[in-house]
This record gives sequence, structure tokens and C-alpha cells, in this order.
Amino acid sequence: MKAGKNKYGSLLIYGTRFGLCQGLYLSYLPFSFAMTATNYNSMERMSPVEMRATVSLALVFALRMFGMFSILPVLALYARDLPGGSTPFLIGVALGIDGLAQALLQIPFGLLSDRYGRKRMIYIGLALFALGSFIAAGAQDIHTIILGRLVQGTGAVAAAIIALTADLTREQHRAKGMAMIGMSIGVTFGASLALGPALNHLIGVPGIFALTGVLALAAMAVIRWGVPTPQISRVHADAQTIPGQIGAVLANTELQRLNFGIFSLHAAMRGLFVVVPLALAVTLPVDRHWQVYLPIMLVSFLAAVPAIVLAERHGRMKLIFSSAVALLCLATLLMAMFIEHFNGLVVALLLFFLAFNLLEATLPSLVSKIAPANSKGTALGVYNSCQFMGLFLGGAFGGLLAQHVGQAAVFIFATGLALIWLLLALSMPAPPAVRTRLLPVAVCDVARAQRLSAALAGLQGVVEAIVIPDEGVAYLKVQTIWDEIGANNLINEEQGRENNGGSQ
Repeated sequence: MKAGKNKYGSLLIYGTRFGLCQGLYLSYLPFSFAMTATNYNSMERMSPVEMRATVSLALVFALRMFGMFSILPVLALYARDLPGGSTPFLIGVALGIDGLAQALLQIPFGLLSDRYGRKRMIYIGLALFALGSFIAAGAQDIHTIILGRLVQGTGAVAAAIIALTADLTREQHRAKGMAMIGMSIGVTFGASLALGPALNHLIGVPGIFALTGVLALAAMAVIRWGVPTPQISRVHADAQTIPGQIGAVLANTELQRLNFGIFSLHAAMRGLFVVVPLALAVTLPVDRHWQVYLPIMLVSFLAAVPAIVLAERHGRMKLIFSSAVALLCLATLLMAMFIEHFNGLVVALLLFFLAFNLLEATLPSLVSKIAPANSKGTALGVYNSCQFMGLFLGGAFGGLLAQHVGQAAVFIFATGLALIWLLLALSMPAPPAVRTRLLPVAVCDVARAQRLSAALAGLQGVVEAIVIPDEGVAYLKVQTIWDEIGANNLINEEQGRENNGGSQ
């Protein structure tokens, strides 16, 4: 049976990644899996509780991310004039230090939420984020800004929010919820990057930091009064990191290629914001920088959508992916060449964000296709940690290069990373044309779950299947045409046997 398709599915899928990392670190969140989770084939509507949870959590992410995004195009310009000896290296550290905290804490925060409760850990994380914002708002020197940014990063609530979303949505609607959240972040990113220079003109960088803290407090209020409390919280293998799987994920050479890629991509992006705002300011007043960023984001997004559809719907993933990495090489090289030429730099920025958007959409899709069906959450947890570490090292090392070698050196380094990545991309096997499906299963017996897993794996179009009794979910990797009716029949039969106490 051919899985039902929504003609807007690819746009929803891309929308998820556009948010989380529409030119940025997608965010600061492990939404990667949302992009590739399931086909949008369920015509059943989300329940009122699911819709309320999804909208509220999307708002929480948007409130948290607005300040994080809006500070990027103006922080380097503000920090260079601070008393006490701001240097490009310290500016880079200020831009990237939150990534270091995220890399170290995003997985532990998710694990702690399993033990101490989702909302409790989210409150703690948002409080730390607000505290860091207010520290940075009151800073009189670059070192205090670095401290504030570090404290901001310790509020690594993304994994806990993703787990809460999984708790509050049924399997057939989880991907829809994640896509809606991701698209809200996309809108937030575009608006914040455009409004950042304007906000800087009105309230200054300290005002942006203070506003960020206030928005974090508002997000806490949304969690308290807008987000339902789940009756049961449990581990979701598609959405959370499972410690026992980390070793196998790290040892997977195909996933290593992708982890290096996301590290390199975000290192280049964060290094960009160390240098580019200063270069643009030579020609264009800071409060008009939105005239560069906003058109670039809009054009690069619209240009990327057809390529994403081609990759996902027509099996051209490796071609699109490798081409995007090659475009990244070209864009970073052009930025190195035209860093002192306004028009050339704008063209290079457009190419960079086109490549960035393509890669932000295709990378998590590849992780989902390659990772074992029951390890996708762990694979994406490791992937996001590499992403955050790229943010830190890209900012810090980019600042070091800008200080001691020159601005162009930042992009020459990024080009070197991209060239290595291109070699890895060209040599990787073509990814399987599969998607992940989650089916509810009420089978508690381990032996029955194993038997059902084997039966599901033998169906037409099912590449991999595993039933996890503790979660009540069957994780399947399926081709475009697969026996969905047969899968549901097998599940119903096995559930009936268990309910009737039949033989194994």
C-alpha cells in the first residue's frame, strides 16, 4: 500500500529545519528528527490538548530564540567599542561560548528531565537563560558579556522541551508537532535577524540582552499556564538520547561524516558573525544591515525549497547534499576574496545561506536514514552536540584568526573544513530512500515484541523494524510503497494474542 502523502509535506519538513537553523543553529534544538520523522499521512486531526501543547511549546522556543538570534548581527559591532580591551578573539568567544555550554549540557538536561520532571528542568533552564541575559545586559566589559553568554548557554532546555512535546503528542502526530515548532523558529529567526539592527538602534545591545531575559521569563509563564502537564513521562527513542546507545552511535562511520559536517557548517556560520557585521558596517550603517540580511534569507529560503523537494521526494539526496557542500566551499572562498568589497560580499552571503539552508534540511534527514530505527534520538543528540561545539570553536577560533592573521583567514579556514567535508560527502554511499514510521503497539511481553519485530521486518517495503514494549511503539523504516495495512494487521493480531493469553 502506498503511504498517503500530503503535497505540502516537504514544505513542512523543510520548515522545521529552516527554523532551527535557518542560517543559525537550528537552532539550538534537536529538531532534526522532526524533519524526517514520518510522512504526513494521518488525516486525523491533532486533539485539543496536542494542539495546545504544540502551539505553547512553539511559543516558548520563539520567545527563547528571539534574543539569541537578534544579538548575532550586532554583538561584534558593540563589543569592539567596549572599554577594557575587546579583541577579535574575545568577541569570538563571546559569540560562541553559549555553544560550548549547550554542547556539554543539552544531553544531561534531557536525561535529568526523565528523572526530575520535564517542566521542572525547563523552569531551571529558562531561569538560567534569563539570569545570563541580565548579566550580559549589565556588562561594562567583554569579560562580563562572556560570562553572561556562558550562563545563557547553561539553560540548555531544548532536549527537555522536545521530550515534553513527545510526551504530549501521539506517535502519529509527533512529526506534525515538531514541524510546527520548527517553523515557528524559522519565522523567529528571519524576524530577529532583520530586527536585531533596528533594536540595536532603539535600545542598544544591553537593551536586547535585557529584552531576552524578559522574554525568557515570559516563556516560563507559558510553560506554567499554557503547556499541559503530561500524565506519564517516558523515554522516547526517536526524540531522546539513550546513554547506552552513545558508544555505538559514535562508532558509526557514516554518522561520523555527518557529525563532522554539522560541526564544520556551524563553525563557518559563527565565524561569519565575528567578521561580516564589521565588514558591512564599512559601507552600510548598522541600523540598515537588515536590508542585507532579510532579502538574503528570503531568497535563499525560496531557492532552497525546490532542491529539498527534489532530494526528498525524487531520491536525489546525495546529489543535492554534495552540491550544497560544494556551494558552501565556493561561498566561503568568495567571502575570503571579497571581505572588503560590499557587493561581492553580499553575493557571497547569499550563496552561503543558500548552501546553509540546503544542508540544514538534508543533514538531519541523512542522520535519520542512516541511524538504526531505535537509535535516532541518540544519533541526533550526538549530532546536535557536534553542532553546538562547532558554534563555540567557530566563534573562538574565528576570532583568533581575525586577530592574528586577518578577516579573510576566517573564511579560508572555513573553506578548508568545507573541502574536507566535500571529500567525505562524495565518498559516502547513496543514502537509502526510506522514512521513519511510528506505530502504537500495546505489547508488553519481550518475546512477543521480538516476534512482532521480525514479522514487521518481513513485510513489503519495510527495511527495518523494532518494537519497544516499554515505549509501546514500533519503529519502522519504510520505503515509499510499503504494506501499511499488513503492519497494522500484524500489530492487532499480536495484541489480541497477548490480551487473550495465547501461546507464544
